[in-house]
Amino acid sequence: MPLFLLKLKYTRISGYLDISFREHILSEQQVEYHVDITGEGISPVELLSEKSGLSKQKIKQAMQKGAVWVTDDKGTHRLRRHSKKLEPATKLHFYFDPVVLNQQVDDAIIVADEGDYSVWYKPRGMLSQGSKWGDHCAINRWVEAHIEPQRPAFIVHRLDRFASGLILLAHKKKTASLLSNMFKNKEIKKEYQVIVHGNFGLEKKKFNSAIDLKPAVTHAQLLQYDEEKNTSLLQVEIETGRKHQIRKHLSAAGFPVLGDRLYGNTSDNADLQLTAYKLSFTSPADAQDKVYLLDELYLPQLRN
Repeated sequence: MPLFLLKLKYTRISGYLDISFREHILSEQQVEYHVDITGEGISPVELLSEKSGLSKQKIKQAMQKGAVWVTDDKGTHRLRRHSKKLEPATKLHFYFDPVVLNQQVDDAIIVADEGDYSVWYKPRGMLSQGSKWGDHCAINRWVEAHIEPQRPAFIVHRLDRFASGLILLAHKKKTASLLSNMFKNKEIKKEYQVIVHGNFGLEKKKFNSAIDLKPAVTHAQLLQYDEEKNTSLLQVEIETGRKHQIRKHLSAAGFPVLGDRLYGNTSDNADLQLTAYKLSFTSPADAQDKVYLLDELYLPQLRN
């Protein structure tokens, strides 16, 4: 069905309430609600329930999953607290997409908690970052909700949604800035294990074709070859972090990643066999050399 847009203007004054309301219907399922608040003591749950026709319980669930935002003097940020009362000169936003809100993912698994940062195993399907429609399936939000003691979690690098493996999260803004700069300056080494179609051969290969007009460098070498399935298990290192870099480079070289239906074989029925298994760097917290390895249980296997 083609996208369409519906605009409504709504104003009601009853003592304390004066609201300008706009509803944008983007598809059969996606709907945006944007409400200007000029009154005091307004409940976001009651207001959004009235405007959307959803139950208060569903609104609360959507708030917890990151679909409700507020614009105030601090900027635009997610609103999760059900009891929060809206103030004048603020704006409430609700991005409703039942497909996003109903998504579920496997749990992330803690690998190491270093206080200022932590290392986690991100399962396939978990996002590196949420969207305006929700963030409950994003690794940083999952960690914020589960790590003990509870701390904020900041993204410092990304891993494809359908890839799995080690991901680093910072728990202080200063640490996030330090780690982000370390990634930018290539001071953090990332290594992957990947299963590809074809016989990769014994020679270590370097791929350096540009991605999106930006330099990109990938190194790959054979770990194991399965002649019966004609698939190869590779160890891969990257010098740059372009979007889908490994998948694009290997596919262009004639070795598409198993399960990659975007750049490889559309008929693949396997999960994407791309796993970040090793991170190594000098910790900004204590200047100690750190090496984090993924348990063999979560590594790609040529034979099940």
